[in-house]
Amino acid sequence: MLPKDETWFTEVCEEAGSVVGWKVEKQLAHVETEFQTIDVYRTAHWGNLMVIDGFVMLTTRDNFLYHEMLTHPAMFSHPCPKTVAIIGGGDCGTLQQVLTHPEVESAVQCEIDEQVTRLAEQHFPELCERNDDPRATLVFDDGLAWIRNAEAGSLDVIIVDSTDPIGPAEGLFGPGFVADCFTALADGGILVQQSESPLLHQHLISGIRQNMEKAGFETIRTLGFPQPSYPSGWWSCTKARKHGILAPPDLDRFDASGIVTRYYNPEVHRGALATQMP
Repeated sequence: MLPKDETWFTEVCEEAGSVVGWKVEKQLAHVETEFQTIDVYRTAHWGNLMVIDGFVMLTTRDNFLYHEMLTHPAMFSHPCPKTVAIIGGGDCGTLQQVLTHPEVESAVQCEIDEQVTRLAEQHFPELCERNDDPRATLVFDDGLAWIRNAEAGSLDVIIVDSTDPIGPAEGLFGPGFVADCFTALADGGILVQQSESPLLHQHLISGIRQNMEKAGFETIRTLGFPQPSYPSGWWSCTKARKHGILAPPDLDRFDASGIVTRYYNPEVHRGALATQMP
């Protein structure tokens, strides 16, 4: 919500008794779709800010933390991720990171609300630079149904880049969807899901891990990382492997990939694996 003077956007987190805010210079977009309400603001110090149903999705300044940590720990844990599916991720930042991996032959992004992507193309073009990559396919559909209909064993990595577990994203946190992901993955395949704040949402993280265990995933790890724009400033992703362990990252492979990152590297990856989640 914007205060009466319309100079700040603030997001109140009742469960944490806290609030985070950005000084706003201008509202750039306001779109009401059949799924949600999307707003984009230009801020004084954080670049552009995208908000969905009043909750912050990303800023220009710090989105790299989330996109790199959601993507690279899973991609570098897989020996050769050729086929990748991103469920959600309409801002295309995760797709961009996936396509930095030379092994990838196809990457499908399935986002339910096309307007998220169209607004990202307009206001976060740096995240959409690989949308025209011949390996990329943009699908605007229900991600639950897309995974359910995917060919069994056809995917190496599934990345669930969802909003909070309310509204259109609620089903992405359910046991049925996780079981469908298990079926769609090849042996050794990896599922990674954004799993909210390890300070505020321990119950949700526990539920995600239980869903993965019940689906049959052999190894499950939750990795924490900084994310200043989200409640508590500390966020997480939870990843699981279908048959086999989640091996630590290979420094030589990372160096040979030529991938340029701002936060992620093998040492950060190992550190995240070593951290005990609350």
